[in-house]
Amino acid sequence: MKRIVVIAACGLSLAACSSMPSWMSFDLPKGATAATTMQFESEPAGAEARTSLGQTCRTPCSLAVAANEFTVIFTLPGYQPQTVPVRIVTSTEVGTEGEAAPPRLVPNPVFVELMPAGPPARRGAPVAQTKPKPKPAPKPATAAQRAAPTAMAPAAPAPEAAPASPWPPPPSR
Repeated sequence: MKRIVVIAACGLSLAACSSMPSWMSFDLPKGATAATTMQFESEPAGAEARTSLGQTCRTPCSLAVAANEFTVIFTLPGYQPQTVPVRIVTSTEVGTEGEAAPPRLVPNPVFVELMPAGPPARRGAPVAQTKPKPKPAPKPATAAQRAAPTAMAPAAPAPEAAPASPWPPPPSR
């Protein structure tokens, strides 16, 4: 007899749960946003991908990130760093059970093509400078050159007369 009473009590309690009004349902608050797996790729491969959330990996790689907006900085020695913003896009698609689909992160995968950096600037190393060659010292004149008359030296050309002015000369007073 006890068994029948226990089975009837269990049945009634289950029936009471199924007939509970919808206003009595307990909706617990949503927890933290779900993690999403992001792919990171670069050309050339092997770049460090560092998110503003603090996570890092070497491309090609993937990380589980919170569904929040963030940025990714790609760095590789010899190449210019690049920053890519990742944003949340709400979906207009309808998911299962008639609910809106969860938001998604765009772009996924995150791909960058790194540009080569210019030659690195040298610091601390002295720059080799060439010194100008010294001018040769004039040779002292020999006794024969000092005794030679200067008349034998070629004469400097006579200065040319000034060209005639197109203007008449000023009147004399």
